[in-house]
Amino acid sequence: MSKVRVLVGTRKGAFILESDGKREKWSVNGPHFAGWEMYHLKGSPADPNRIYASQSSGWFGQQVQRSDDGAKTWTPVDNKFAYEGVAGTHQWYDGTPHPWEFKRVWHFEPSLTDPDTVYAGIEDAAIFKTTDGGKSWKELPGLRGHGSGPRWQPGAGGMCLHTIVIDPSNQNRIYLAISAAGAFRSDDAGATWKPINKGLHSQYIPEPTAEVGHCVHRIALHPSRPNTLFMQKHWDVMRTDDGGENWTEVSGNLPTDFGFVIDVHAHEPETVYVVPIKSDSEHYPPEGKLRVYRSRSGGNEWEPLSKGLPQENCYVDILREAMAVDKLDKCGVYFGTTGGQVYASSDSGDTWNAIVHDLPAVLSVEVQTLA
Repeated sequence: MSKVRVLVGTRKGAFILESDGKREKWSVNGPHFAGWEMYHLKGSPADPNRIYASQSSGWFGQQVQRSDDGAKTWTPVDNKFAYEGVAGTHQWYDGTPHPWEFKRVWHFEPSLTDPDTVYAGIEDAAIFKTTDGGKSWKELPGLRGHGSGPRWQPGAGGMCLHTIVIDPSNQNRIYLAISAAGAFRSDDAGATWKPINKGLHSQYIPEPTAEVGHCVHRIALHPSRPNTLFMQKHWDVMRTDDGGENWTEVSGNLPTDFGFVIDVHAHEPETVYVVPIKSDSEHYPPEGKLRVYRSRSGGNEWEPLSKGLPQENCYVDILREAMAVDKLDKCGVYFGTTGGQVYASSDSGDTWNAIVHDLPAVLSVEVQTLA
């Protein structure tokens, strides 16, 4: 029988939740790295036992951890990231006279075919790559060298490169998103990058339709249609069908089009999930009712999903990395909250239950579907 492993990063450690294919009873293992901020954990599609984790501390800096046995044990592997022992810093020597300091790794995106190859998105915004399982890392300098960098601005969470998506039909094509710069695409495995923000409108920047400067919160695609991407922006839910060349708004009848997460059903490329948040200053569900919204038409028409979710006095937030789906026949959907709950639906969102309560604030949720 299939097995599901949910990787949960929190402000005070990492937790591993596991269940069989029925997804009725869950084991909870953790905390791993108790007391540390675990910004992101991601499993390798090429090796179910390989997991990468971003371990961060304002005092001790950044550490990359790797597990080769499904999160039973961990090994620190980023010795070439040049941490110099200065509290609260992480320094990268890129050949210039002065080291370039960055704060944390926000996102890992392992190769679809090689467990030793991983991309890392960091703050301040840059992208790194390892081909030896994290023992050494190299920056892909074409992104920072694009020339638009002076127009990038930090969002409320920092100037973070938080989303990396690899085109499963062409691994040389990579999408990424930066807060607050926008979305970018590479067609040559990260050597060069182009902004893909045409159609985005952000009223709080000097040029609302500028080439860069937009606060993109998350992008997602379905493997069968890699030219179709969905985006949750600071405001607006967007869609492109041409690899990001042009975006159109698909917020439709959502109660608010502000939010952080967005994901796509594992088997239905036109079924999309978001969790609306009241506003950019009030980070909680509208009316204190926690509702996931689902579109079965690729946007514009949205239905609220609330069965099993709190419908009064709920004032949690759902952060940008905190939603994922599994690949079982009846697609499971998962999300975590800043209140420490991880909710799961084993029927594509029709019903929900909290599979764990009272964790530290959840920063990220990822899912491995295991044979």
